[in-house]
Amino acid sequence: MPIIKLREIAHSRTGEKGDSVNLSVIAYREEDYYLIKEQVSVPRVQELFGPIVKGKITRYEIPNIGALNFLMENALDGGRSRNLAFDESGKALSSLVYRLDIEVPKGYIGRSGVKA
Repeated sequence: MPIIKLREIAHSRTGEKGDSVNLSVIAYREEDYYLIKEQVSVPRVQELFGPIVKGKITRYEIPNIGALNFLMENALDGGRSRNLAFDESGKALSSLVYRLDIEVPKGYIGRSGVKA
């Protein structure tokens, strides 16, 4: 199966609350929800974020809007207002999730219009 980056099939939004980050991955097209549901798992998110997220990661499925939501605890080194590392703000962390590799069916055309 061809592999593309997550950014080709989904976008992300984040929010911060204390020391936690709330990260959503939302499929651009309803029919692509199954791809993110099957492949954007807690273990893959944990591996991607590595030592940045020191606490538990919980995944919530929201199929009616084609989204996954991840609550990442102990991710902001005490909270955004206490953390001097801008790279670990929620907004910056949402950009990292776009790097995940996603397997797609042969011939799949992503957001960039390039056939896989």
